[in-house]
Amino acid sequence: MSSINTNASAMTALQALKLTNKSLEATQNAISTGFRVATASDNAAYWSIATTMRSDNKALSTVQDALGLGAAKVDTAYTGLDAAIDVTSEIKAKLVAASEPGVDKTKINSEITQLKQQLASIVESASFSGENWLLNSAATAAADKSIVASFTRSATGNVSITTIDVTVSNFTLIGSENAGLGLLTKDIDANALDDAFTGTSSDNWFLLDPGSAATTATGTEISLSSTTTDAQVNAMIRVVDKIISDMTSAAADLGATKTRIDLQSNFVGNLMDAIDRGVGQLVDADMNQESTRLQALQVQQQLGIQALSIANSNSQNILSLFR
Repeated sequence: MSSINTNASAMTALQALKLTNKSLEATQNAISTGFRVATASDNAAYWSIATTMRSDNKALSTVQDALGLGAAKVDTAYTGLDAAIDVTSEIKAKLVAASEPGVDKTKINSEITQLKQQLASIVESASFSGENWLLNSAATAAADKSIVASFTRSATGNVSITTIDVTVSNFTLIGSENAGLGLLTKDIDANALDDAFTGTSSDNWFLLDPGSAATTATGTEISLSSTTTDAQVNAMIRVVDKIISDMTSAAADLGATKTRIDLQSNFVGNLMDAIDRGVGQLVDADMNQESTRLQALQVQQQLGIQALSIANSNSQNILSLFR
């Protein structure tokens, strides 16, 4: 039956054309944005996962920055420690030279004094972003430092921050308010370092005098004079050697911490890349597939327009019957 009120063919062709146009619009959006899931209406589940992971990746980016800052602080402290070890080794060499008969201990002491001033300068300069891990200006031991190391999300969706903790008190070289807190300012018993000593008395020495410290060392500052005996020089050498050993251990700990920070920073970077790849697999458009679909839909659109034109022409054909 032919009707001028209802054109079933045209309605069918129009619906097919609408579906084609809708698919064509979606394909064009995917090509222009690069996403097959650009909004929640495209795929609510994938969009939600991708949005959460992108947010986590931003947090990981901040973690990477924090690791970089922590690495810089560790590097600064290590550089200061390494330089202090070199200077202290020079002091040890000067003391060994002072043990030779006939040397002018007063002149050697002048060199040692300059080296001690250089030690103090190194410690005071080893500061990064306002933090100096080698100098403690408080009366109590320095608190541990925490470096943000990772941002994690549990299976239940809860998030947490993990840190790398650094025991700064192990690296303190000068205790300006409490001499006993610094490796260079605290008392060290020379007799305890002498395998030949069998008594119980103490012979305490320290390398640097922090000056106006509220709690000072009780031993004797390492220095030479014309009246310094060979036994005293030997005691000073043992104490300085102990200080070098302690600083070397501290530097080794810092080196291990730096290695861990570097490994964690590399891991965080790789993790961010992996998350980006995972999000891409969920929401990114396959451009090869989309371009092929675009060509097919454009052909379908042209055919749909042609089919609608043919269906509309049927009414015009009925009019010719009345002529």
